Amino acid sequence: MIYLDANATTVMLPEALEAMLPWLQGNHANPSGVYRAARLARKAMDEARGHVAELIGADAGEIVFTGTGTESVNMALQSLDELAGEGSAVVSAIEHSAVLRFVENAKRNVSKIPVDAGGRLDLDAFEAACKTAAYVSVMSANNETGVIQPLTEVISIAREHGLPIHCDAVQAAGKIPVDVRREAIDLLSISGHKFHGPKGVGALYVRSGLDFHTMIHGGGQESGRRSGTENVAGIVAMGEAARLAKIALETGSADRVREMRDGFEKLVMGSVSGCMRNGDITFRLPNTSHLSFESCDAAGLLILLDEAGVACSAGSACMTGKRQPSHVQLAMGIPDVRAKTSLRFSFSRLNTHDEVMQAAEKTIRAVEKLRSVQGSGIGPVAIHYG
Repeated sequence: MIYLDANATTVMLPEALEAMLPWLQGNHANPSGVYRAARLARKAMDEARGHVAELIGADAGEIVFTGTGTESVNMALQSLDELAGEGSAVVSAIEHSAVLRFVENAKRNVSKIPVDAGGRLDLDAFEAACKTAAYVSVMSANNETGVIQPLTEVISIAREHGLPIHCDAVQAAGKIPVDVRREAIDLLSISGHKFHGPKGVGALYVRSGLDFHTMIHGGGQESGRRSGTENVAGIVAMGEAARLAKIALETGSADRVREMRDGFEKLVMGSVSGCMRNGDITFRLPNTSHLSFESCDAAGLLILLDEAGVACSAGSACMTGKRQPSHVQLAMGIPDVRAKTSLRFSFSRLNTHDEVMQAAEKTIRAVEKLRSVQGSGIGPVAIHYG
């Protein structure tokens, strides 16, 4: 299989698995204990905390380990919602559902800030909303299109209005440099499985000195900010993945991934008529390509690509049996008919140039095959294997 769905999850590094195994097979101690095995678990976890902190420019004491990126987001927003004064929650219209569903269920007004056709935040609308806001949550990079948001400007505006800010950096961390000090962020969420660590472990950065309201009470783990016995094995593996991600970024991994992505796009877009790229061309993650294929149903393309051994994602969500454009594409003003032909290809530093070119050729053939069967319409298509 040629795996081009890294924005959904990444392949875990062998080094991360190797770091994880001793805490699954040998030392099972609770890191809150006082005996030697427990102290060793605590030490390993503290080392991992340091690696995660270094990846995002934080201090180790500012990292709170969580179960997932979604939990990290909810913890951050729960704290802001509890501690912020009166006013609205200001978010972008293209936030991940972990943000949108939280604020939609919060007992305060929500200001969803529009984006332009390239998927970047409307800063004028954002500044106007900040005048009556309580707090802000804006993602670093969009999970669907890879479009990078103008975070420096967002934070500057929020600071002018005295607003605390949370950033969902789940898709950005490990793919591009993230620096909480440089950006002066209050709270930031990441997830281990997005940068070649294991699933089931995430982290929340909480700026030192920031008031924080915990939503998980119990034994007082994670300095009282997130109770519950820690997932030592997952944390250690996440730490190793973070350490290696930082090294990879410092040695040009983003440029190498970008070259593969651009080569893929050049071949596909140069060979397939009616192929359009969605999202800002300049401000996007180096690993993400979001493409629409005219007169091709995305669901049918996914089936053909899966059959050909290529894993990617549809650009539109399937809900209640009815294909609907994602909220991201709707916010960007992409017409329904085009949105339903969209696929997301997301690469990683573990991909090779040869396999990416193979995937491009397979994508071209899949489009040709689907068009020959489907004609010019968009709708359900029966695909016969064999």
